[in-house]
Amino acid sequence: MFDFQKLRHRLTRLFLSLGPGLFIIGYIVGTGSVTTMASAGARYGMSMTWALALSCLFTYVMIVSVSRCTIVTGETIIHCIRRQFGSTIAIFVIIGLFMTILTSVMGITAIASDVLREWGMQLTGGRLIVHPVVSTAMFISVLYYLFWFGKNTFFLKAMSIVVTIMGLSFISSMFLIVPDMSDIGAGLVPHLPSEADASLVLAGLVGTTMAGVCVVSRSYLVAEQGWKITDLKTENRDAIFSLTLTFIVSGSIIAAAAGTLYPLGIPVRNAIDMVITLQPLAGQFASSIFIFGILAAALSSLFAGYVLGPWLVCDYLNVPRKMNRPLVRIAVMLVAIIGFTNPVFGGSPVVIMIASQAISPVIMPLLVVLVFVMLNSKKTIGKYKNPLWLNIGLGVTFVFTLFLSYAGVVGLFDFLKNSLGG
Repeated sequence: MFDFQKLRHRLTRLFLSLGPGLFIIGYIVGTGSVTTMASAGARYGMSMTWALALSCLFTYVMIVSVSRCTIVTGETIIHCIRRQFGSTIAIFVIIGLFMTILTSVMGITAIASDVLREWGMQLTGGRLIVHPVVSTAMFISVLYYLFWFGKNTFFLKAMSIVVTIMGLSFISSMFLIVPDMSDIGAGLVPHLPSEADASLVLAGLVGTTMAGVCVVSRSYLVAEQGWKITDLKTENRDAIFSLTLTFIVSGSIIAAAAGTLYPLGIPVRNAIDMVITLQPLAGQFASSIFIFGILAAALSSLFAGYVLGPWLVCDYLNVPRKMNRPLVRIAVMLVAIIGFTNPVFGGSPVVIMIASQAISPVIMPLLVVLVFVMLNSKKTIGKYKNPLWLNIGLGVTFVFTLFLSYAGVVGLFDFLKNSLGG
């Protein structure tokens, strides 16, 4: 007789073992990432797939490095930085990451609100129009409820479920709209389109994948799992799993846009543009699946964004990450309320997300250097010498982040110049 209880127990253990990896996927693949990937696919087809692949590879290098630092020292990353380099550097990193979190919360909430309103109009033929403030309040209420009553292990379980739904939604949408396989292969060959805003899209694509907040959060997830030196292989397997699935899910979004919008020359400047144009091209079913994925992406990213702020502060102060403290709950509520900025005062969610992505290239090269120094310092890691392949990987990662910083600055400057000129 089939034992359902045993199956449930095994599935629970599987979700918990993959929790750190799924948390990383949930934070990376948010509505900002959906917007950027869809924009890249709609404007340039599959030609920027190589950038996605490289960003996943170098994010893997950083995640493994930060995990190794946490496992070897037994300390989380910001505390390690403070102890090794002083409070000034640690505070600078925290401020940069906080700015990324706050702008992301504003942009993600606004985009999710737009998508939810458009979906309601599609399903009811325009009879149901949800006000942005109402949909924003719904998102914030659900997420804050989960935060209030949840613990860190509960966060990982919740993220695992949401990310699974999100991944299945986006991958399903790709199979419903399959681009030409030759185009997919050609997209893995490095090539930058000649269009004026290609640099900004490239920087945004990599910035949403290779995010400093995501890299730092890995340290807390490793600490929560209680991994030791003997678990380095387990950690490495989890990192490979998370970045491989990130590439598949993000690539599915690019493919969905490349298979429908690119041949028609229809650009995407916002996630809502993708929803509006996908429905008549691919049908209501495909559009609804894609929308479901966007909303799941918003939930996962906002859920992570709410808890990362308190984690950073606890890390700096080297105190336990207890989310039920009154000050922590108040701080999370203030971060959540920032999500009302766009629905109440207006503005472009895309500009907000661009501002968020523009900060990331400044923080990431610094993080690479700090982690490299710590992993090669006897003061920090003692007898555990850093592997040669990881040192080489960090060196190449640093060069890559400098290139992306340059591309991001050039692209952002051109974007602002064109916007002000228009």
